[in-house]
Amino acid sequence: MTPVIQQSVRFRVASRVLFQMYLDSKKLSQSTGAPARISRTVGGRFTAFGGAIEGKNLLIVPGKQVVQLWRAKHWKKEDASILVITFHKVAGGAQVDVVDIGVPHYDQKGVRQGWPKYYWRPWKRFLAK
Repeated sequence: MTPVIQQSVRFRVASRVLFQMYLDSKKLSQSTGAPARISRTVGGRFTAFGGAIEGKNLLIVPGKQVVQLWRAKHWKKEDASILVITFHKVAGGAQVDVVDIGVPHYDQKGVRQGWPKYYWRPWKRFLAK
């Protein structure tokens, strides 16, 4: 069993803004600076970072939570993880909580470092504009 990756980050915007940004292909592409295509429906597919990440939406709780099957293109064919991303209202803005279950041992460090590098810092820069 691989360790669960958990991260929480706060933003100075409403949680609905972050939720909408995550599930909108154009906004997600703009906010990360890399091509993304994401379905807004359960069972719909997504790709991020020009196809480096791909998966499927398993559950969408409007405005609050997205659960996805995730896999990186460089992972072994049989490897995938379950991502739970939750958006909360907090004093002064919103908090995003990520729980990623099943990331293979060989990419634990990359995924842990990847969230801040490819999502949190770019999102903050994008939202500051």
